[in-house]
Amino acid sequence: MAGDSRPRWLPQGKNLPKKTQLWYHKPMDKRLLDGKLHSFFHDVIRQSFRQLGINDSTVTRYMADVLTDFAKSENLYRIRSRKGKRMESVVEILSEQPSAPIDETQLLKERSLRKYLGDYALFMSGIFRSYVEGRGFLHYYIEEGSRSYWTVSELDLSLYRTGFILFQELSKKFEYYSGALDYTRKAYFAAEPGEDPFAGFLRQVEGWMKVNLTEN
Repeated sequence: MAGDSRPRWLPQGKNLPKKTQLWYHKPMDKRLLDGKLHSFFHDVIRQSFRQLGINDSTVTRYMADVLTDFAKSENLYRIRSRKGKRMESVVEILSEQPSAPIDETQLLKERSLRKYLGDYALFMSGIFRSYVEGRGFLHYYIEEGSRSYWTVSELDLSLYRTGFILFQELSKKFEYYSGALDYTRKAYFAAEPGEDPFAGFLRQVEGWMKVNLTEN
């Protein structure tokens, strides 16, 4: 779609651009690059969440993890169908959900899938709420995101993992944290008057990367 300024890694529906791109592509060491990008997102989220009275460092760090992870299009669309087709919606992913896990390997696969679903729903309903809301998906994403995080917490308990408390928190307050991410976008990545709603976010992130994600 010529002239479309929306991020190219958004869900690839028929009304969206067909090409995809990474936010960053310079030949830097991956760990260094991810670390810098994570620090950027963490600083922004920490500031905006503090303005809302959210001071949970574990939650803010996790939010930065999610944004850093999904800054790469291959991570945003990492789930494939049994036939190898890229799955681009929560509905598609749930439609091919495997049967109930019976051993630890299957439990870990189920956990990975549910964590991804929770992260994806949080990311889209928070950072790109206007896209989700405009298509009537918001309530569904909030509901499924909360359910997925709760499943992760239950699986962590069954696997004797200590991180279950974080996912219980994210599940119980999913709508609240999704709204907080929406506030983050409005406060720190707002579009200019008349600018496409997605463009402000992309423009400011890319602007920061041009300055900071360069080789010395």
